[in-house]
Amino acid sequence: MSYFIKNKFVLLLWVLLLTISCNTTKTIIIEIPKPAEKELPEHIQSLALVNRTVDNQYSDWNTDSLQKIFYTQNFRVDTFVYDIQAADTLLKALGELLYESGRFDYVIPKNRFIEAEKSSFFSSTMPWAEVKNICETFKTDAVLSVDMYKTRVITNFKKESYFDQEQNGYFIAAFAQMNVIYEVLFRVYDPLKEKIVASEFFKDTLLWEDGARTTLELFHRFTPVKKALAEAGIAVALDFSEKISTNWQEEKRPFYVKGDANLKHAGMLIDNGDWQGAMVLWKETVENTNSKSLKSKAQLNIAIANEILGDIDNAISWALDSYNTMYRQITYYYLELLEERKKEIKKSE
Repeated sequence: MSYFIKNKFVLLLWVLLLTISCNTTKTIIIEIPKPAEKELPEHIQSLALVNRTVDNQYSDWNTDSLQKIFYTQNFRVDTFVYDIQAADTLLKALGELLYESGRFDYVIPKNRFIEAEKSSFFSSTMPWAEVKNICETFKTDAVLSVDMYKTRVITNFKKESYFDQEQNGYFIAAFAQMNVIYEVLFRVYDPLKEKIVASEFFKDTLLWEDGARTTLELFHRFTPVKKALAEAGIAVALDFSEKISTNWQEEKRPFYVKGDANLKHAGMLIDNGDWQGAMVLWKETVENTNSKSLKSKAQLNIAIANEILGDIDNAISWALDSYNTMYRQITYYYLELLEERKKEIKKSE
């Protein structure tokens, strides 16, 4: 069984058992960090974001003017559109996503569109003197450059007849479709090692389609081309940020709130985020109860608190204590989840 399938299987069983136990537990949602697929070197903590593709082909299109070009061709167009705002949206969205990951700081220079020699496909690599100058000027560890960015827009419009059962008759309806196909190349330049530490190419398509009784009604609500290009820029930013940033996955964790006064009181403390105070009460129960069932519940609660506070080893230790005190399937599967988390953490170190 592959790691991915096994992990999903264990998580599914955990949630199932959690559902069965919900009458005695509360649930908290936590965010689990997932290592980046393309981790950058540890010494790179800040990035200068630039674009080396913007040239005289690019225009800052007015929304209505751009839309009019497509309307005059009956919304049946297949063309490349080079929009400065879309290119800028890409950089800004990427910066925010990288920052929110908790891994990177970023700077977007005022003069972020840098001239570069180009082949027929993408910009040539940035000279190391230029990389070092940018990093020294903006006090960053590396340069993240968009070295290719193309957006092809394909639109289609048609009218078709259809039968309306409610009206018992045939009607003419208008339909529109728009595809934005983007191609982008990112490079991360490390001035310390004079090495390109990441080079990622993406190609994908965003699709919009809709229909309405009239052409006017259809295009009143249909996404304008200008907005679609901006959304493509955001999609591109998501593509790359997910490659090099830590991703956060939501998972559920239960804790027991019934069994004695301590478990009940601790449940109220957790509602206020006081995990340390809750652990004090649970440890009192572990030390003083003669009930194996109650003791194992308190031990499992302490394990979950340690995980949430970032101590995986202590979480495993307490979960093992709970498992040895009294066997529960929910404890068994929780131990498997913790072991998988520990493996992921070791991989990222």
